[in-house]
Amino acid sequence: MQQVIFRDLGLIDYKEAWDYQEKLLQEIVQKKMTEGYNASPLDSSPETITTNYFLLCEHPHVYTLGKSGKQDNLLIDENQLNQKSATFYKINRGGDITYHGPGQIVGYPILNLDYFFNDIHKYMRCLEEVIILTLAEYNITATRIKKLTGVWLDANDKTKARKICAFGVRCSRWVTMHGFAFNVNANLDYFNNIIPCGINDKQVTSLNKELSYDVSMDEVKEKVSRNFEKVFSAHLISEALSA
Repeated sequence: MQQVIFRDLGLIDYKEAWDYQEKLLQEIVQKKMTEGYNASPLDSSPETITTNYFLLCEHPHVYTLGKSGKQDNLLIDENQLNQKSATFYKINRGGDITYHGPGQIVGYPILNLDYFFNDIHKYMRCLEEVIILTLAEYNITATRIKKLTGVWLDANDKTKARKICAFGVRCSRWVTMHGFAFNVNANLDYFNNIIPCGINDKQVTSLNKELSYDVSMDEVKEKVSRNFEKVFSAHLISEALSA
């Protein structure tokens, strides 16, 4: 069972969180490149064991475009972005365009996959499973759609299929960053300004829309964290973010 540092960053500017992820990733990568590093923590000295992190947060309104995304999938211009108090970033994760905002739980695992499994496809499916298990605790059946990353409701009905959680990651030397965006109490109107994930024939939904009431963000974070531990055979150790 791998130990993972858990930090709840609260409401944090997107660029600040992005820079923080990059800092943690580079620290891990540098340690992996040092003499004496071993892919198995059981066979490593304390000086060469890397630290894993699981970060949860919310962001002010922001749109992010992944490396394979198309700028045309952002349907508003800079003036309209300003009117909606939203920002826009081109970033270094996979996937197309998505939205982050208050009421959405964003998860950033910064993991050395040497300590888990060196399989990015398995990693993505595990992240999806964390959300699927969390939704099951609210009696919501969620599944996957073949060839479409994400967690979906009514996935087998083309007229009803709707995404409740989007995913996009970066992996450098088997160290991950970026992650998932889980719509809990999110303002779904902001998705009308983009073609979410570049998919124009599917809907977007949120947990509160499906349940017809707002849900405690802390309660959902607790469930997500517990299911992360279960899926990744990890033990989360809560730490406050140091100043």
